[in-house]
Amino acid sequence: MKSRVLSGVQPSGNLHIGNYLGALSNWVRIQYDYESIFCIVDLHAITVYQTPSELTAKIRELAGLFIAAGIDPKHSRIVVQSTVPAHAELAWLLTCVTPMGWLERMTQFKAKSATQESVGNGLFQYPVLMAADILLYQAAIVPVGEDQSQHLELTRDIAQRFNSLYGETFVMPATHLPSVGARIMGLDDPLTKMSKSAPGAGHAVALLDPPERIRKTIMRATTDSNPAVDFAAMGPGVANLLSIFQAFAEWPDDRMQTHFAGMRYGDLKKQVAEMVISKLEPFQRRYREIAADPAYLDRILREGAEAVTPVADSTVDLVKRRMGVFTF
Repeated sequence: MKSRVLSGVQPSGNLHIGNYLGALSNWVRIQYDYESIFCIVDLHAITVYQTPSELTAKIRELAGLFIAAGIDPKHSRIVVQSTVPAHAELAWLLTCVTPMGWLERMTQFKAKSATQESVGNGLFQYPVLMAADILLYQAAIVPVGEDQSQHLELTRDIAQRFNSLYGETFVMPATHLPSVGARIMGLDDPLTKMSKSAPGAGHAVALLDPPERIRKTIMRATTDSNPAVDFAAMGPGVANLLSIFQAFAEWPDDRMQTHFAGMRYGDLKKQVAEMVISKLEPFQRRYREIAADPAYLDRILREGAEAVTPVADSTVDLVKRRMGVFTF
């Protein structure tokens, strides 16, 4: 049997080229090598307030973007987290075996709570829900970004603690990824990873941005004080633009250096913009076709939930039996 791979994205903000190059394109490459489940994690999204109508729309949009990117719903399961109640049930069962000290050490909670006047308990418990997502399906491979690596380590700690207390129950998810996508930084701040939640029109190129907006965003990107591309001494902004071009064009390093060495930044930005536009155009066309048929999207999401629910329910049943919780 193939190992099971699981990953997910929150339906908040606008999916951007960093998400595509760092995650989606990676999922597309590996999906046939594993039994693949890709989640739209709406329960994670509501750890901060979401406008209800926008959240519903974003869930369908994200499903359409997954398929447009190349996720094959005939092979891979696309699942909305909240449509499988076992996610929330297992999260509570795991909460009961997770020490508060473990959660208090989570750097992402510290960073997010520092910017909010009032912090909901859901934000504190977020890593336990993520652990439940992974352990629910006994996933062996979890392709996550570096910003989630601490949560993945916590998942392993929770699984190990549960197994120690109640007997071998959970598969230990691997910490190493099968492959790594490009790490794309913010166009306005190349020292910070491109984010769906960052404010400012110049930070990211969204996957559904029209060509003129893409050009405008990239032409405003931060570079450095040099007049032209110097591979021996370039700032992070220039390196980021070159990484974006290379990831989309799939050029080797020697071709990149031959083509771009000495190129002035205005010309570099124009070429990056045109490359991004040319690659997103067929993707956006495919997305519009998918989005025009909401019944198709609903069917894919329903089939995804129906396919994974038996696995999820069997895990919860096993956990409840191991803990002594009553079950029929």
